[in-house]
Amino acid sequence: MTSAGGLETPFLSDTIAAIATPAGRGGIGIVRVSGPDAQRLCSEVAGQLPRPRYATLASFADKDGRLIDRGLVLSFPAPNSFTGEDVVEFHGHGGPVVMDLLLSAFTERGARIARPGEFSERAFLCGKLDLTQAEAIADLIDSGSAQAARSAVRSLQGEFANAVRALVGELTHLRMFVEAAIDFPEEEVDFLTDSDVIVRSRNVEVAARRLLGSATEGSLLTEGMTIVLLGEPNAGKSSLLNALCARAAAIVTALPGTTRDPIREAINLDGIPVHLVDTAGMRDARDEIEAEGIKRSVEASRDADHVLIVVDGSRFRDGWLGTAFGLAGASGGGARKTVVVNKSDILAPALKADIDQCEADAFVVSALTGDGLDDLKRHIKVSAGAVTGEDGLFSARRRHVDALAQACGFIGQAVAQLGDGAAPELFAEDLRLAQDALAEITGEFAADDLLGQIFSSFCIGK
Repeated sequence: MTSAGGLETPFLSDTIAAIATPAGRGGIGIVRVSGPDAQRLCSEVAGQLPRPRYATLASFADKDGRLIDRGLVLSFPAPNSFTGEDVVEFHGHGGPVVMDLLLSAFTERGARIARPGEFSERAFLCGKLDLTQAEAIADLIDSGSAQAARSAVRSLQGEFANAVRALVGELTHLRMFVEAAIDFPEEEVDFLTDSDVIVRSRNVEVAARRLLGSATEGSLLTEGMTIVLLGEPNAGKSSLLNALCARAAAIVTALPGTTRDPIREAINLDGIPVHLVDTAGMRDARDEIEAEGIKRSVEASRDADHVLIVVDGSRFRDGWLGTAFGLAGASGGGARKTVVVNKSDILAPALKADIDQCEADAFVVSALTGDGLDDLKRHIKVSAGAVTGEDGLFSARRRHVDALAQACGFIGQAVAQLGDGAAPELFAEDLRLAQDALAEITGEFAADDLLGQIFSSFCIGK
């Protein structure tokens, strides 16, 4: 069998089975079966094949005819099922022993236990879902907040994929014009100077960058964000890390330069996964070990989604704001920068005027008393897109962001070639490369190792 994406799928000749409900005791447990022998197995285990999509009460028996349980069975014939194959579901009592016995009733009759995510993988390979929708299933299951769940549902409904396909459609239209100029040079028509081509090309670039921005927000909401704490020694970075973690994760002393290697902690901020990184104090290194720690601090900040520049609020120094944003500049990358003035409980009075005049993101907190931490946490959540109130946000992943960034780069190169003297072959090639990058998002072109990586992260039975 070959999937809609052109991938060979010989393993679809197997019939798979798995417990689709979480491990442990519960009122109801579900065993799901999919494949060419699903209906035969249903008839043997339940003694009947129920009317399609109607819940039917039945007794479940093992291969020797011994009663296992009594519950509901549902049948979903191909192609009108989740996987696109014949699917049956057995709803019994949710005890772990009962579920294991019921699963064994299928495996002893020839089914094999499904791999993690194999039902969703088959739905993708049979053309029932594109790759963004399949990933949205896992995102919906793993969502840690109402906003994340709503975003995953929008991707599951196809909003993200539709936006990608709209871009692909525009690129195809542009390629049609330009490749006509390449194939029929005798017409002597320079499509790259055509006003319609120029306008449409620039509109595609704007739309692609807008979609990249939305995907970046969706990725932060889905996969979390990395926040690096950067600042001078004794500014209170480790104390702030402990306050955000609500536990003593890092050693705090009055001795400057305590932190050498970056300290990493994962927290859940009202449903948003956040990866905090405490770093060595930024100063002229006193020894080789401290120099290496400072080097690692800068490297960590360059990989961050958000950098908190922590300032000691107990000491007033001329140019403190310039120092703080000098550190922000040193962090490099495209991370968002926020100045955090720590030690508000002993804030130097002369700092207040500077803080009031600060036009950038700046928060005054006390890691010791907790003053101002709620405002800082809300700021972090807003930067992750969790409380923006945007109804159109969809779930996305880092690979989607990377692919869109590649597509934007190729489209930007193509737009830069518009005008007199540009080579249409180069323009067309950039558009083709952009299309290939976008096709990786929906899975129209996807390597087997990528599919294995994606679906192996799913739970068993989904």
